[in-house]
Amino acid sequence: MKWIVLCAGCLTQMILGGIYAWSEFVPLLRAEYGLTSSQCGIIFGATIAVFTCVMIPAGRFLQRRGARLTALVGALLFCAGYLTASLSQGNFLLLFLGLSVVTGAGIGFGYICPLTVSMKWFPDKKGLVTGVSVAGFGAGAIFLSVVAEHLLVTRAMDVMHVFRFIGLGSGAIAICSALLMREPSSDDHARNLQGRDRAALPLSLLTSRNFLLLCLGMFSGTFAGLLVVGNLKPVALSLGLGNSAATLAISVFALGNAMGRIGWGQVHDRLGSRLTILLSQAFLGLSMLLFLLPSAPGLVLAAVLFTGIGFGGCFVVYAASIVEQMGIELFPRLYPICFLWYGLAALIGPPLGGIMADATGSYGVSIAVSALLVLTTALLSWALFQSKQIAKSVTYCRGPLCNRFGSCE
Repeated sequence: MKWIVLCAGCLTQMILGGIYAWSEFVPLLRAEYGLTSSQCGIIFGATIAVFTCVMIPAGRFLQRRGARLTALVGALLFCAGYLTASLSQGNFLLLFLGLSVVTGAGIGFGYICPLTVSMKWFPDKKGLVTGVSVAGFGAGAIFLSVVAEHLLVTRAMDVMHVFRFIGLGSGAIAICSALLMREPSSDDHARNLQGRDRAALPLSLLTSRNFLLLCLGMFSGTFAGLLVVGNLKPVALSLGLGNSAATLAISVFALGNAMGRIGWGQVHDRLGSRLTILLSQAFLGLSMLLFLLPSAPGLVLAAVLFTGIGFGGCFVVYAASIVEQMGIELFPRLYPICFLWYGLAALIGPPLGGIMADATGSYGVSIAVSALLVLTTALLSWALFQSKQIAKSVTYCRGPLCNRFGSCE
């Protein structure tokens, strides 16, 4: 059963991860419907931001209602959002409502399930399984970019019709996958999880040095990656790639994203949190600098691949680090809080790239700033991160006089 659940989780993530192919639609939305680069960046960034914010209530919903219903809610919202966007006729507000708000909420409900459930089925391989279960999210852009290019270019289909196709076709696959979700039966684990759910998260846990560094690492790494992937096709075109090669760049980034989620999970299992965080951040920062070298198709695609690998690592390294530091029972509540920094990065990164491109005609400055941010964070994390498990020092109080910080009055 555990392999069925893992496969269903990967399939769910692949459908949801199609959002990373957003830049495939940007040139046509600009040319045919008059949207600006900054408006397209706002839609993509807000989708990610809503996705991360919704993960907090989705994590609590998962603990109370189970993985199957949570994933099903996510699949239905995902479908409804794309269908709403297909009726927009390029209206920015309707696109924002359908994709950013409704589909973003659906991704938030769907994303948390494979992460949590897979680690319960494979408790001895948390890093690897976390990477495998979310690798589909990174690979989803490969599937959607190929399908979208075929429909948009070969079949000359309108963008709005493609949105409708995604809502009905991909939504149906997500619904079927959600129905296969289930958690392992364990009365002891369930009682422990319910007790932790009733207990308030101590303020000392949320403000601990390690947790704050994990949040900072999530922000800087995803800021850099989202700035690239949210504008990837225009970036590739500006660096001299043709239309087909620019579409290929989306698939290359998605491939790197999936490889990073699996590979960095194995690195974390072997090296632990502190060293893995340093290596993953340094790798991403140096990869971003490749975009600033003299343009050549092979070098651009290499930069895209390596940036995708570094970006993908963010979604397994920090998840596995939270489990290592604080335990699996608190993961559904703590990871969404860390994930909020991914949402903040989404609100700033893709729109910033689009705004600067509109103003200067180049993405170079924003890419350089992103690389510098990631490399600075790598040094801070190596200097300040503590290897000890902080969950062992936390006391969870569940008495009737507990205050909101988890201590008795």
